[in-house]
Amino acid sequence: MSEKPIKVLLVDNHPLVLDGLKAILETFEHIDVVGVAGLALAGLEIARATRPQVALMDINMPHVNGIEALELFREQVPETRVLMLSMHDSREYISTSVMHGASGYVLKDVSTEEIVEAIETVAAGGTYFSSGVSDVLLERRASEAAQPLTAREYSVLLLIAAGQSNKQVAEALSISAATVETHRKKIKKKLGVTSTAGLTRYAIENGLV
Repeated sequence: MSEKPIKVLLVDNHPLVLDGLKAILETFEHIDVVGVAGLALAGLEIARATRPQVALMDINMPHVNGIEALELFREQVPETRVLMLSMHDSREYISTSVMHGASGYVLKDVSTEEIVEAIETVAAGGTYFSSGVSDVLLERRASEAAQPLTAREYSVLLLIAAGQSNKQVAEALSISAATVETHRKKIKKKLGVTSTAGLTRYAIENGLV
């Protein structure tokens, strides 16, 4: 017996992007596009009615942008995980999205296969950053620790630097508080810091927040 398809919501204010994504994703039997919206609040309304596992959402939208909408989705449809789909590969956009609860960040120029992989990963409870985004997140400076952080560790670091507790980070990333604490210890070891203040200072000095 086959598993139920992944319910996906598409939110983007560009009709051509919406139509193209919908047409492509509907060719995959294990993906069910439950709705499309050109505005964040319209997307939220559809999400409340259809309860999709994944919302694929653009950042730059009028009235309420994608990053602002992340908070609303977390509050009103917490079971829907938001995957940002954007043309912007700046660290600021990526970091802000993660801090506001995005489960992943994919650039619009990636292949169809990668978008599907991202949807599958996020629907299964994981986080996904496309290759170009990972390059930005994991960019290292010569003065930084020799051991790079993983994408998940960066997600945890960004949330900690934003002042969130282990419990809040756990809720944002859909993992346990114990797992957050394990990540916190590994991050401290890799970065050579001993306190939460040190993690926050590192994030600020490296332009992550």
